[in-house]
Amino acid sequence: MNKFLICINAINNQQVNLKHTSTNYNLLGYYLILISVLIMHFVSSDAQAEEVIPKPQIQLAKSLTGAIHIEDYLVSEKLDGVRGYWDGKQLLTKSGRLINPPAWFIKDFPNTVLEGELWIGRGQFEAISGLVRQAEADDAAWHKVKLMLFDLPLSELTFEHRYQQLQVIAAKSEYLQAIEQETISSEHELYQRLKRVVAQGAEGLMLHRKQATYVTGRTDNILKLKLKSDADAIVIGHTDGKGKYTGVMGALTVKMPNGIVFDIGTGFSDLQRQKPPSIGTLISYHHIGFTKNGVPRFASFWRVRDDEPKEP
Repeated sequence: MNKFLICINAINNQQVNLKHTSTNYNLLGYYLILISVLIMHFVSSDAQAEEVIPKPQIQLAKSLTGAIHIEDYLVSEKLDGVRGYWDGKQLLTKSGRLINPPAWFIKDFPNTVLEGELWIGRGQFEAISGLVRQAEADDAAWHKVKLMLFDLPLSELTFEHRYQQLQVIAAKSEYLQAIEQETISSEHELYQRLKRVVAQGAEGLMLHRKQATYVTGRTDNILKLKLKSDADAIVIGHTDGKGKYTGVMGALTVKMPNGIVFDIGTGFSDLQRQKPPSIGTLISYHHIGFTKNGVPRFASFWRVRDDEPKEP
């Protein structure tokens, strides 16, 4: 803005210096220069506002669907938060969006690349997802947050050794904590633990292969285990309600990443039916398996994924 004002002042001075020339040429030149300066100013502003941060190259879990050698894995609770990627200088979401925590929150973070879950507590997804989207940090709210560490993306060590390093790193800041990993002796014990943590409000369990190195993309080196499956889809339409839902939304029409389109008509509160997620919104839903055509069975709305950007 200061450069913009300097340019305008320079143009005004130019106009004064040209006062003895033809008035028409003087005004024409003045306005041409003014238009050029305005264009350069706003193009520069837009370029700064649209600065793109490269999307982090991260490891993604598969779902546990068959028998495994449970002794090969470390098991932890699956936290229902927002994935956080610390690149050594700044905090990003998994899609590369910049998160703006208070300076004191990241003051003691190392210059090592870290991966974890920004977490407040069980059942607090809406609170943390809203917090990370704020342009200005809410100091009081961020005091409740920890970056729960689960990996070191640039390390060449096996996971069980990466976990040991995470415990050392977490001691450097009160806002870092390594997610506890433990060995399970049998699949029966695994599913007993799953039922116990879900009853306490957890989302499920994560299984990390002990001897695996970090690889980007989806891999069976990390497995997620839940009582119900969940997935994401983009809202592409709304269906009007009937009967007791007359006058409000009856169902969302959504599209899966593979292009399959289907409707979700259950799982909504009355308020959500009155003000349903808009077209382009990313939502999550629960389901139990798939039909032979690949459509999720018994799909039920879960939540809006407002920790990720809306589709244009």
